[in-house]
Amino acid sequence: MKQHLIIAALIVFPWCMSTTHAHTLAPLKKKQPAEVRQDLSAIEAKCLKSLTDFNVPGMAVAVVKDGKVVMSRGFGVKNTATKEAVDAQTQFAIASNSKAFTSAALAILVDQGKLRWDDPVVQYLPYFQMYDPYVTANMTVRDLLCHRSGLDTFSGDLIWYGSEHSREEVVKRSKHLEPSFGFRAGYGYNNIHFIAAGLVVEAVSSMTWDDFVKQNIMRPIGMVQANTSITAFTPQSNKATPHNENNGVNEPIDWVNWDNVGPAGSINAGAEEMTRWLLLQLGKGTLDGKTYWKEARTHEMWENNTPKPVGTWQREHMPSRHFNGYGLGWELMEYAGCKIVSHGGGYDGMISKTVLVPEHNLGFVILTNNINALPSMLTYEILDHYLQPKHKEDWYNVFLDMRNKDMMAAKIAEQEDQANRANDTKPSLPTQAYAGIYRSEMYGDVEVVVDSSGAMRIDFKPTALFKGTLTHWHYDTFQLKWSTKMMLPPGKVTFVLDNSGHPIEMRVEVINPDFDFGELKLMKIQFK
Repeated sequence: MKQHLIIAALIVFPWCMSTTHAHTLAPLKKKQPAEVRQDLSAIEAKCLKSLTDFNVPGMAVAVVKDGKVVMSRGFGVKNTATKEAVDAQTQFAIASNSKAFTSAALAILVDQGKLRWDDPVVQYLPYFQMYDPYVTANMTVRDLLCHRSGLDTFSGDLIWYGSEHSREEVVKRSKHLEPSFGFRAGYGYNNIHFIAAGLVVEAVSSMTWDDFVKQNIMRPIGMVQANTSITAFTPQSNKATPHNENNGVNEPIDWVNWDNVGPAGSINAGAEEMTRWLLLQLGKGTLDGKTYWKEARTHEMWENNTPKPVGTWQREHMPSRHFNGYGLGWELMEYAGCKIVSHGGGYDGMISKTVLVPEHNLGFVILTNNINALPSMLTYEILDHYLQPKHKEDWYNVFLDMRNKDMMAAKIAEQEDQANRANDTKPSLPTQAYAGIYRSEMYGDVEVVVDSSGAMRIDFKPTALFKGTLTHWHYDTFQLKWSTKMMLPPGKVTFVLDNSGHPIEMRVEVINPDFDFGELKLMKIQFK
């Protein structure tokens, strides 16, 4: 604003530029590029604005540059009901950002000579099995950490999500998962293998994964409030509340216990404490003069172990993005001529992002409390702010447009679903005939009952969250509506009849980006 006033003065009063009066006007100082990049006021303004435009209740953002914390603050509210403000200490679920902690734990053990990245998993977990015996025998610790087993992305996540299965039981049940491509032949993001990696930590160190990470990484670097389980929260804990967006309204939902997926995603932390993790990473295993793992281990974790394709959208919007890949607990890409080491995290009603740019000694973390694209948008806004790429996109509006299109697509899909419904049909059998126990060898039992009022109810036994009602949709398909408040949308259940007209299989469809209910293969074992 001051600059505009000075320019106006020169136009109205040209005499001020004479030799006599030149000393009365202070020389105009132009900000240098580096100075401009340290000014994060524009980023903070976008953070505030984005809460409304992206309909996010609250978030926390922290940035470290050249060994210093240059930004650490909260925006918005922890809970739409209480309106309590988010601050830099407010804890969020960092979800899959936990994976890098598991890789770091293994790096420490590699330094101690207790294991090697390329040791077979069965050397430490004799019960570990894959669908193919060859893969079982040859799967290494490195393979666990870089998503190249041959399983599809998110395969098997229903085994652990909200279930009663222990970590070991989840890994044992994963032997039923069928591969989608060859061993080490492609990329398929897998949470269960990080659970197995955490169990390797336990087998080698004789400590639980939780204790090892807290005692060897978190507490020593100053992450004293961070935890590996929501059971550590107290009523007084400074924590955000997860939210679901329902018809434009953010509804608070309960935290879901992720203990059994711990090494893949159970850490909760605040933005300010996460700066300690960023500084440790940028220090390549060293922080405040103490070495936690050797620099060589950092380079191994940041090495591209599994290539990923650069998609059409990425090529269109990021011409400087020439490769994608996955290291050991870290996603990798090129952007603006730099190697970007990052990871995202998705939890029930929360999304987060951790980003490192080692060449620029830059790191940042973004934590939010609903399901949204804001962390991705802010990632590129912050990268552009510091890296100044030749090709710049208006990331704010690119992602806002994507959000609006996704919302419209969801409405169209719902309308098409209704249009495709065959009206005036009825089930092949009385509702009581569909009742019984349907078993998945991979997952466990799902029970269908008809209560005294004649209503059909469904209960996924291993998962307390998965209870609901079934109402006739068409033919032998029923609409599934959950009776618990959670992130999953309604679904459909179709009963398959044998040649004698008896139900023998139940197929569940819940359209969502995370869980494949088609993997369950639920076969009827008990008739009622």
